[in-house]
Amino acid sequence: MAKPSQASSVPLAPASAGVLLPAISLWWREVVRFYRQRARVVGVIASPLLFWIVIGSGFGSSFRSSGAGGQHYLDFFYPGALTMIVLFTAIFTMMSVIEDRKEGFLLSVLVAPVSRSVIVLGKVLGGATLATLQGLVFLVFAPALGVRFTFAGFGTTVLVIFMMSFSLTALGFIIAWPMDSTQAFHAIINLFLIPLWLLSGSLFPLSGASMWIRLLMRVNPLTYGTEALRSLLFPGSAATDLPLGANFAVLGLFTLVMFALSFVVASRRSTKAAA
Repeated sequence: MAKPSQASSVPLAPASAGVLLPAISLWWREVVRFYRQRARVVGVIASPLLFWIVIGSGFGSSFRSSGAGGQHYLDFFYPGALTMIVLFTAIFTMMSVIEDRKEGFLLSVLVAPVSRSVIVLGKVLGGATLATLQGLVFLVFAPALGVRFTFAGFGTTVLVIFMMSFSLTALGFIIAWPMDSTQAFHAIINLFLIPLWLLSGSLFPLSGASMWIRLLMRVNPLTYGTEALRSLLFPGSAATDLPLGANFAVLGLFTLVMFALSFVVASRRSTKAAA
């Protein structure tokens, strides 16, 4: 009677282990690398904080008189400053894709016997984690504005921040993947970054904008993230123009589309990363 071969007696590892373990390693590498750069961490928090205090204080009296429910501009601008932190952290974290290519690390990952989906998952999840953590740090100032979180409300707020972080990190990955220059990345990002944030309802409410600006704000997915944060942080605010359910639906769709596109971009064999 033939004995079973040694190879057949060895238990097979689950297929998910070939994806999750490398992805978790890349995710952890992104987190460690970011927090080792102290100036970068301080800059991501300090810039929106400065914007919030200076712009909020400067426009405070004029905004209150505009009839938006008597809400002070510091209160109105707070979700916008939170959006700025998430946006800056998520997008610029993906510069590591270009840095990894120059250092040769990305090439070593590409030739490893793992799927390219591992790179996408690890990189995007790492950037999303960083952006979410930075956003949560900024939430420390919310009680000073009279925000009182319930357990469900805080959990929903964290979910919105994570969805924004994940989608924007995936967008940054899509832009950074075919590039080999950080200068070019900065140029492209500045072309999209500032308009994306300015037209998100961070600085002025949707209802107070002109018709063509309002149309641009409606097609900007970041608007729905900012509106969701404003609805959760300041329930019943007169400056909130969109229902929370609609904000979640659009933000969820944007997250799925950006993540799918990042997979498509990384799977293209003609990319410079494969060179």
